[in-house]
Amino acid sequence: MKIRKHYLTLRHAFPQLQEESPLETTLEELAAQLDCTHRNMVLLLKRMQQEQWLTWQPKKGRGNRSTLIFHMRKEQLLLEEAKQLVAKQDLQSALELLQSTEHSSHLREQFQDWLSGQFGFRSELQGDRRSDVLRFPLTQTIHALDPAAIHYAGESHLVNQLFDGLVRMDSKGEHIVPHLAHAWEVDETRTVWTFYLRKGVRFHHGREMSASDVKYALERLQRLAPRGLYSWAYAGIKEIVCPNETTVVIRLVERNELFLGFLSTNRAAIVPEDVCEAAGGWMGTNPVGTGPFRLAGHEHGIWILEAFPAYFQGRGFLDRVEVWTLPENEHLSDSTQKQPFQVMHNVRISDMDAQRWQQVRQSGMTTKFMTVNEKKEGPLRNPRIRQALSLALDRAYLLEQLSGDVIEEANSFFPNLATEVQEEPPAPLPYPSPSTTFEQLLHSAGYQGETLTLATIPQYEQDALLLQNMYALSGIKLQIMLIPAEQFNGELRMSADLVLFAIMVDEHRELRLYDMYKSMQQHAAPEVQRLLENSLQLLRDEIDPIRRKTLLEQLESQLKQRYSLLFLYRKHLKTAYHPSIRGISFDSLGWVRFRDIWFT
Repeated sequence: MKIRKHYLTLRHAFPQLQEESPLETTLEELAAQLDCTHRNMVLLLKRMQQEQWLTWQPKKGRGNRSTLIFHMRKEQLLLEEAKQLVAKQDLQSALELLQSTEHSSHLREQFQDWLSGQFGFRSELQGDRRSDVLRFPLTQTIHALDPAAIHYAGESHLVNQLFDGLVRMDSKGEHIVPHLAHAWEVDETRTVWTFYLRKGVRFHHGREMSASDVKYALERLQRLAPRGLYSWAYAGIKEIVCPNETTVVIRLVERNELFLGFLSTNRAAIVPEDVCEAAGGWMGTNPVGTGPFRLAGHEHGIWILEAFPAYFQGRGFLDRVEVWTLPENEHLSDSTQKQPFQVMHNVRISDMDAQRWQQVRQSGMTTKFMTVNEKKEGPLRNPRIRQALSLALDRAYLLEQLSGDVIEEANSFFPNLATEVQEEPPAPLPYPSPSTTFEQLLHSAGYQGETLTLATIPQYEQDALLLQNMYALSGIKLQIMLIPAEQFNGELRMSADLVLFAIMVDEHRELRLYDMYKSMQQHAAPEVQRLLENSLQLLRDEIDPIRRKTLLEQLESQLKQRYSLLFLYRKHLKTAYHPSIRGISFDSLGWVRFRDIWFT
């Protein structure tokens, strides 16, 4: 409301004045503060007095000054203004309003407590029809919802609700099952894959999906994202042929047993050719897919998804989902009493609070690690210095600083790996005598105090700073280079000595590891490049998934033995949900699939 803004402007004009203290002033002075006319100032004061925000005692006569008394605290009015902005679904402006350093942290806490109560499930009556709505917060910015352009977990989750692929992976990551394609076959050379599409599948804009859309979607990836996630999979497509509207034949350059798994990822989601071409090739933040929800709109950080009635697997139970994106530095209250979300992702809840929830499910994890740039001239070409970096890794320190019941030390991408292939490690550092410092050990290994550069993305800056502090305690100098995620696979990181990153360990683990090792080839020593190339070739040729897992375990062990791969920690994905929810199921990132949710 403009009247609130006018009051706040007046209140800011007299910062030293306390509430209930009289101020002698004139209409002219007040009108100058609001840059309005004498007449409008009279009307505004009358309105503010009706709201009981202030008292205005005018005095007649030239030279006489009137009396103004403020009653309403500016913090209280700011809170009401922020609530009004939220009611208009302008969360971004509400947060910006309270971001000023002059406003107390207590005010922001009050707002966050109130905001928490706005999330969860609600049933709204619109005319004679009732709508079931789920609203939840996401502490992440949504930059794009185009399958070819997504980089972050929140974006990926929403893309899963908006799009479908030819096939999908079951939640355990054990079997690939039909989806937009009801069946498929592969020839004896295992380079020609034929998919048979379901009939009657419609895009959100109403047109029926056809084989030409599948061809367009995969060729579009090759054209628009030649270095994107899983690019090694779609770069191997030699030709796509559509014998008819429901048949797609994909010919690969060479055999790749990971290709079908790639088609189960949201990167391979099917997009409508007409919509994409009309938008210049990219869909950006205006996606059109075949998924169970369609994007109804997005403004001020709020993304509204509506159930797609014509979804080929049946309409979802929810009518609408509202995703309210909050800045990453905004944290809502930890107490479930103040945070009545029906679904909470990546949460920490106490044992007492956990009793109020139906289930806490761990369904995947992220693993943080560092790799060494052995192409760069510098101290890390020396295996003994790489070993020193490994010895100086204090994972207990990292966990203590990060804190959290979902974080644990990691030394593998396979948490349950019982045995590892052991190879001859580099010559060990001299065993320290009681008087030997770690700095002396480093010096004996050949480290001369050089500053090492650690490259990572802005989202991992906190981890990088912790590593910088940790290594400084051991006499190792580290400087941090932050590279945007969309540029991270480029040439810039090749100037760094170390690369800090993370991968999601879920049902697509072998794809993610293949992608990571493919990227690692760019900054590996020649002998490591050969090791990686040979191992990746074996993976592409191996039809047995159990054998592929063994190959990945062996490769990991070899890289660890030469200290080219340094593990930090893993973070489990935890999802808690309220007993009122029914139909809970999880997708590849451990997020709830909205289509299956219903409430009692």
